[in-house]
Amino acid sequence: MKTFQELGIEAPILKAIEELGYQTPMPVQEQVIPHLLREDTDLIALAQTGTGKTAAFGLPLLQRIVINDLYPQALILAPTRELCLQIADDLADYSKYLDNLRITPVYGGASIEVQIRSLRKGTHIVVATPGRLIDLVKRHCVSLEKISTVIMDEADEMLNMGFLDSINEILSFIPEERKMLLFSATMPSGVEQIARNYMHNPQEIVVGSRNEGAENIRHVYYMVSAKDKYLALKRIADFCPNIYGIIFCRTRRETQEIADALIADGYNADALHGDLSQAQRDIVMQKFRLRNLQLLVATDVAARGLDVTDLTHVINYGLPDDIETYTHRSGRTGRAGKSGISVSIVHSREKGKIRAIEKIIGKKFEREHIPSGQQICEKQLFNWVDRIEKVEINESEIEPLLPPIFRRLSWLDEQDLIRRFVSLEFNRLLEYYRDAPDIDLPDEAPRERKEKEKTKKNEGAKREKGSCVAERGFARLFVNQGRASGCFPANLIELINSNVPGRINIGRIDLFADYSLIDVEEKAAQKVIAALKHADFFGNRVYAEIANPDKKYGIDKKNRWEKAKNKSARTAAYDRHKDRSSRKEAKQNGYNYEIFSKKTTPRKRRK
Repeated sequence: MKTFQELGIEAPILKAIEELGYQTPMPVQEQVIPHLLREDTDLIALAQTGTGKTAAFGLPLLQRIVINDLYPQALILAPTRELCLQIADDLADYSKYLDNLRITPVYGGASIEVQIRSLRKGTHIVVATPGRLIDLVKRHCVSLEKISTVIMDEADEMLNMGFLDSINEILSFIPEERKMLLFSATMPSGVEQIARNYMHNPQEIVVGSRNEGAENIRHVYYMVSAKDKYLALKRIADFCPNIYGIIFCRTRRETQEIADALIADGYNADALHGDLSQAQRDIVMQKFRLRNLQLLVATDVAARGLDVTDLTHVINYGLPDDIETYTHRSGRTGRAGKSGISVSIVHSREKGKIRAIEKIIGKKFEREHIPSGQQICEKQLFNWVDRIEKVEINESEIEPLLPPIFRRLSWLDEQDLIRRFVSLEFNRLLEYYRDAPDIDLPDEAPRERKEKEKTKKNEGAKREKGSCVAERGFARLFVNQGRASGCFPANLIELINSNVPGRINIGRIDLFADYSLIDVEEKAAQKVIAALKHADFFGNRVYAEIANPDKKYGIDKKNRWEKAKNKSARTAAYDRHKDRSSRKEAKQNGYNYEIFSKKTTPRKRRK
């Protein structure tokens, strides 16, 4: 394996990267750096996230900049502001000993006036997000007419985010005689289209295989019911006491909800998504880099540019729709040659997606089972013991405090002391997992699966709509609001969420004209009943109770129709009887029946 010096890196840059801890080049650097230093042809480099691509294009780029020419000579495009800042910071570190070299990052979410002032002072390298760069070009604040090198980092993600039109517009401002470098983790059709349209006979360097997953990442999945995904996430986190990872969610709303739930349950977690301001995002990322957070819950876009080399886990709270996104997610761990684990929490309908990902990345997923409460407690306990064994004792600082402590605890023998320390540390955890249910969905043989489906079908037939029988782990509640009062499933869920503190799992809802039957988790049933006791639904007082199979609730549609039909029949019979009685009575009393039947004042017929 060659050294950076043997690749052609000059002394000032070499000194800077040695101070950063760079010793030997990574595979992508070993192939890309000599090409960029000696060749002027276009280049496509495919390598996984975290394999050193920034240094691969950054080191030769810095070396080829003419510092005396103070105008933009190179343009680096990045999909997100986080990645834009990360690249600019890395280049600043590499060019520490290159006097007067200027690098300017421009991105949305920051003051454009500050960026304009920086550009007007002159710069050699512009690192930009597409939207902000177009804005600056149209304001005539930056000229791209002398750009000789264009680098697109994370090109596949730029296309996923819909930047194709912006890229076309930016490249129209740049001279045709340019060197173009395209770096990506995957090679979707959109990236190939850019290569065909804007690159001239590009050389392709592939580290590994196209779209292949990194070698040092384990891919595992847990299978649970959709309603148990959050419980599974907590158990995975508890089973790995030293976890330091990113939890990927599909939407901003889900990201914030999961982060809030983890924080409420006592985990060191926070959210990172597009609804946060730039200042808030910077604070969260800084806390995560300093390990003040163990878990970062993020969307795919927000996590771009988060360069953390020692993540232990990446957790997919839900599998992404496209396989390229999964490749990017898993590439957040196992960086810089370290190992990592990519975890996916899936339900049974997503097994086909797992198989599709396996074919593309060339790796086999390992099926893991959700750890039981006992396994989690054992893992946490032994991790705690391991920390006690390795703790450093500061004798001089604690010596004055020890004699009174020894006297106070002298009546306890060694075993009693250990028992008390363990109980003090783990009583809450032991209590929480004491009766924890098994939420793992077992793999089933086809024959067993058919038998289970048949049983489930039979049970479903018995538990028809309106049944007071709840699903396993749930309690069936009667609520005195139905369609007649304008109450629908979304209203019921909102009614519970707004009146019951904490997170309540809700199951099946059966809605009727005068009432509703709803499943809530069994342990929270009485709490829900008590909370709804004084609730109000648009002026109607709400009442709830455990549904009683022997009790007739409300009037369902069939009974309502039968009663209406019976009432109609009785009314018709009464009217016929009245009609006959009226004729007879009118005749006997000498009244004109025709006049009587018109409900006018009857008059006596003259004889």
